[in-house]
Amino acid sequence: MTRIIDGKAIAARITDELADKAGRFTDIAGSAPCLAVVLVGEDPASAVYVRNKGRMAERIGFRSVQNTLAADTSEADLIAEIEALNTDPSVNGILVQLPLPAHIDETKIIELIAPEKDVDGFHPINVGRLNTGDFDKALMPCTPAGSVILAKDALGDDLSGQHVVVVGRSNIVGKPAAQLFLAENCTVTIAHSRTKDLPALVKTADIVVAAVGRPEMIKGEWIKPGATVIDVGINRVDAPEKGEGKTKLVGDVDYAAASEIAGAITPVPGGVGPMTIAMLMTNTLKAAERQRDCK
Repeated sequence: MTRIIDGKAIAARITDELADKAGRFTDIAGSAPCLAVVLVGEDPASAVYVRNKGRMAERIGFRSVQNTLAADTSEADLIAEIEALNTDPSVNGILVQLPLPAHIDETKIIELIAPEKDVDGFHPINVGRLNTGDFDKALMPCTPAGSVILAKDALGDDLSGQHVVVVGRSNIVGKPAAQLFLAENCTVTIAHSRTKDLPALVKTADIVVAAVGRPEMIKGEWIKPGATVIDVGINRVDAPEKGEGKTKLVGDVDYAAASEIAGAITPVPGGVGPMTIAMLMTNTLKAAERQRDCK
């Protein structure tokens, strides 16, 4: 019988532990770890994500700062905001919610965040540290780090020798996920929508990480019997069966079909999503400890 990997429960265990650690940190440092989130514009999905991150930070004893800027905020004004947060000693982690409005250069903004406060793990310095295996200094990208934990929940802490097929080559998920699974002594293949005979390749995987950004692209018959499926995708699609104009969230995997074949699988929602927020909180505490030399 296929095991459903409960990302909510695993994330809850992690954040409960973080709450204890944050309390000890606050006692020693004299102030709580602080996460600052910058939101530009009023995109409803982004606003929900930011609100959820802030609530979680406060629930586990962090200080949460949210700076919401108008959609027409200039790039120069956003740069000034980030520079102020970079130099504020009370702020330990900075997250700029993506995507940004089209008139702002996302790459430039990411590169402006101080690497030691880059709790998304997107800054080129953190990317370089990840790629060279310098995990003691790097801040890990949250979704890939959570994906590894979910795979370990299904298969145990030793993933050595597992063949991982990562479907997706983004800088945010696909590439860093490949690096993290390599660090676990897995054999890793990065595939994408243009990979020749993608179904046959996915069929060879012990662990499938689906991060291609296309709803239910990966079919059930692509999955090797007993494989572990980590579905990073989150796509909103029409759901006429729920009523006119209704929508639902689905992953990059055809969950109904794949769950009949896989050994373990993450649901959407309730799988990778909660882990991303948990790992963001992990990075924020890690950043605070390093900045204050307080562990």
